[in-house]
Formats: sequence, structure tokens, C-alpha cells
Amino acid sequence: RKVFFDTHALVCLLEENGFTTQQSEVIVSALVKIMNTNLDMIYKDMVTKVQQEIALQQVMSHIGGVKKDMIILEKSEFSTLRSENEKIKLELQQIKKQVMDEITKVRADNKLNLNLEKSRVKELHAQQDRALTQTDRKIDTEVADLKTMLETHKLDNIKYLAGSVFTCLTVALGFYRLWI
Repeated sequence: RKVFFDTHALVCLLEENGFTTQQSEVIVSALVKIMNTNLDMIYKDMVTKVQQEIALQQVMSHIGGVKKDMIILEKSEFSTLRSENEKIKLELQQIKKQVMDEITKVRADNKLNLNLEKSRVKELHAQQDRALTQTDRKIDTEVADLKTMLETHKLDNIKYLAGSVFTCLTVALGFYRLWI
């Protein structure tokens, strides 16, 4: 295996920094062993060019087989799928038409119900207005009757007051004549 750095220069560098020659060589040989071990691990996971070419050829042959199968499927099953899709489209259009008819019916029913409710509310308001008018008339009649009764009582009171005053005057005149 080739080493991609200068081992002698590394030994010299280690010696300059206080290591002995034997220590420096042991450290460098340990580094070389570690690198070789790491490279072996990396090479185990790698694929050679020949293996890669074989795998590529296998994949290409699988792709070719799949293409042939797709052409066969397209000719046989895709035509049945297309016809089924057309049937489903027709069914969907029919269902859509039915749904639209139902929606139209529901809208018409709702409009009819709304108009009926409006007429009921108008009739109810008219009944309430009539009842209010009758109540107002009754109240006005009762107020007029009370005013009339009040005027009658007032006149009666004035009559009694006038009678009482004249009676008192007569009695006073009678006493006055008796004294004179």
C-alpha cells in the first residue's frame, strides 16, 4: 500500500519536539497501521468498477423487462381501464345530474316554506295589529266613559255644594233675622 504522506518527515518532526528516534518510528508505524486498517474498512464498503458495471447491466436488463411488461399492460389492461374510466365518468355525470335535481327540489321546498312562514308572520302581525287596535279602542272608550263619569260627579258635587251653600245661607239669614 502507498502511504500518502512523508513518514520520514513526520519522524523528524516528532524528534524535533522531544521524542526519541525509536518512539517517533513506533508512533509513525502505528499511524500507518491505523490508516491501512481504515482504508481496508473503506475498501470493504466500496464497489469495484467491474462490479459496478455488472450491477448496471443487471439494472438495465430489469428496466428493459419492465418496459416490455409496461407495453404489454398498456395494450391489454390500459384499454380496459380506459373503458372503466369512461363508465365511471358517465355514472358520475348521472349522479351529478341527480344531485343537482335534488338541490333544485330542496331549494324550491325551502322557498315555499319561507314564503309560507312569511305569510304566517304577516298574518300574525295583522292579528296583533287588530288586537292592539281593539285594545286601543277599548282603552279610549273606557277613558271617555271615565271622563264622562267624572264630569257627572263633578256636576253632582257642584249641585250639592251649591245646595249646601244656599242651605247654610238660609240658616244664617234665619239666625240673622232672629237676632235682629
